[in-house]
Amino acid sequence: MAENLLALLLVTSSARGSNLVFRWPPSPTTTPRYRRARPGVATYPKQVDNPWRASNFVDVYTPGPIDEDAFTDDDDGEYQWKRPHGFRDRSLSFPHPSSHPASGRNSPSQEEGFHPGIENRHVKDEYDDLLGFSSEFLAGLLCPTRSLSHQKFELRVDDLVFLGHPVCVESDGLWRFKPEKIRHHGRGREVKDGKPFDQSPIDPERNSSAERDGPSTKSAWLQNFHFVVVLDLPDPSSSASGNISKYFDIIYEQIAFTVAAVLFQEQVLSNFVEAECDTLVSLKESCIDKGEPLSDFIDKAMEASSIAPAMKAIYEAIKTNTMAYVTIHYLPLELQLPPFIDKLLHSDEDDDLEFKFEDDDDLHLWGPDMRLGWRLPSLAPWKSLLLLDSQLDIDPYMNLRGPHVSMSDRTLADSLLKFLETSSVTLSLANMAAILEWDLETQVFPTVRWLVLHRRAKVVDVVHPGLKTVFTLPPQFDRPLASLTIEFSEQFPFPDIPSLPQILAAISCAASKQTDNHFFASVVGTKELIPTFHDVLIWMLKRDLLVALHLRIRVIATADLKARAKARREQRKQYRNRGRKDGLHRGSRLGNLPEVSPESIPKDGTWLSMSPKSARRYSKRVPSTESTASQLSELIISESNEEDSPDISDDLHLEDDSSSSSDDDDGSNAHLWPSVIIDPGRATTLERRWLTAMSEGKEHYIARRFEHISQYFDGKRTDDEILYRANVTRKELREVLHLYDEYLETFLHPS
Repeated sequence: MAENLLALLLVTSSARGSNLVFRWPPSPTTTPRYRRARPGVATYPKQVDNPWRASNFVDVYTPGPIDEDAFTDDDDGEYQWKRPHGFRDRSLSFPHPSSHPASGRNSPSQEEGFHPGIENRHVKDEYDDLLGFSSEFLAGLLCPTRSLSHQKFELRVDDLVFLGHPVCVESDGLWRFKPEKIRHHGRGREVKDGKPFDQSPIDPERNSSAERDGPSTKSAWLQNFHFVVVLDLPDPSSSASGNISKYFDIIYEQIAFTVAAVLFQEQVLSNFVEAECDTLVSLKESCIDKGEPLSDFIDKAMEASSIAPAMKAIYEAIKTNTMAYVTIHYLPLELQLPPFIDKLLHSDEDDDLEFKFEDDDDLHLWGPDMRLGWRLPSLAPWKSLLLLDSQLDIDPYMNLRGPHVSMSDRTLADSLLKFLETSSVTLSLANMAAILEWDLETQVFPTVRWLVLHRRAKVVDVVHPGLKTVFTLPPQFDRPLASLTIEFSEQFPFPDIPSLPQILAAISCAASKQTDNHFFASVVGTKELIPTFHDVLIWMLKRDLLVALHLRIRVIATADLKARAKARREQRKQYRNRGRKDGLHRGSRLGNLPEVSPESIPKDGTWLSMSPKSARRYSKRVPSTESTASQLSELIISESNEEDSPDISDDLHLEDDSSSSSDDDDGSNAHLWPSVIIDPGRATTLERRWLTAMSEGKEHYIARRFEHISQYFDGKRTDDEILYRANVTRKELREVLHLYDEYLETFLHPS
């Protein structure tokens, strides 16, 4: 929920004045604030330094409502923070314009004989007062001049914030779409939609004619209207004042601007907003004349207007953190705020930190609109999709089957239904792409993004078909365990299924076991119950009662391994030194070689006829007059050494003398203790020597598989990611883990 949302307003203005047409809720109130936590409240320690949250704290551990009388104190006035204008009309602080009727219509006025009695005056005050403002004054404040229209509007008064996007009629009295903005390129050309195009001579008459020919409607009285979101400004001294600017930006983009754009479109096309406002203003004035309370006007407005119920639905959806499905002038609209938007105001709390994307690929896949306030896992091929709706019918959300729908839209709907029917938590997104014969990047990911955005699905970890997935419990549940238990027993009234607390206890105990710690072993027990417990598992995943644990792997270079690698290194050095003493005699097997002199070194590129290894080694050295002959002799000796010692790693042969000294230092006795190879995929020369030594005595295909897979053993990648990236089966991975067990550290961790 957006904890700071107070109200939604629709205000209008005309030549004869401004009017607050409709508001929801009818009588919004701001929450009390205190200078410090009230005494006697069992406040969680995190709430103590937060005045706003301390004043709104609800003790979830104490059954029943909190007795406010129990917290009264003689110096209550010292605890409560009073607003500067909390007990008087805020509009008294501003100069009043000349008195005008509330709307541009011929509404009754004092001069026309409208003299309400005492009761009517009391009713009119109920209509007129809003958060300490006069409704007419507030409407005038929220309907800016033409120069401030068609852009973001943000006004802060005391502890209130008004957000919106006001729009106005053109100077000729016509409502029309704003012309496309054209900005000039640096070289004198104009840029349209981000692309430069040639500038043509401007014909004022033709330009005016084109504007007149576009969609437009003539306004009878409406000059300006503004859909406003009213928010409670967090206390600057509170910890709930984190990224307040981004918080306001998201609310503006997702709610205020979207609703304003739809209303403006319908006003341009059919004068819809003016007609709705006529209906609502007439209805309000009639209720005031009859002395009917504000609640009666609200009830009648819900039946007479489509804007009023839409505003109510939007407000309640925001407060309940759900999707708002509304219809404005037969136009379906889906509105929501990110589910974790309030965490932007509490960014100083460790457990409420906003999700950070690991790389640019995640941001690209989810899109900028889902970057903040969503806390989404990475959209990866090895992830799966959990559908949150049991029904596969998409008509309530996508009206794609009516007679007015094009053939391409029908094809899109059929493809989406096929995707929903194929989706399963036991299939990864990559497997689904293969089954559907869809492209993963251009078809599967956009479909997943659409479903997640509309809260019809969420990305989860793949569940083993036999339910052999290891789970643990989250730090806290979103709902009380008592209500979850009742709902679970109603959903699964079977004798073979234990109660929800028993299942949670079994999962919690299994997490500490080394073996048989998966869901099947700890909860299910028999294969016959797998289909039933599959439904139980889905029910729990939908309510975030489980957290999947995945295997992560690190490579350990043991002390014995380092000693063995160092001994092999010393043996190789001795072998090379004996080769140098023998000189060119060791290379006689390659044929009788002439005496080598600096002048005989090939300079025209014919040295490329050497073997690739010799050529690479030779290219790394800078020849000199004194050492050229010896270097070439060393190349030939090394070639013969490779034939004599096939078991020595290619990496060792590629090292030159300049790197030997540094390697000797790295392999000194000071480094002969166990250590972790942080990133095997970017291992140093010494770490590669250790990795190679791990495969001594292993089958050749096993050594090659370990060399390929070990690059992902960095402790960050899950087993599912390793299987996908290395393109191996789980059995092949398990075989490597078994044969290299002494050099691997495995642990379970949430993904």
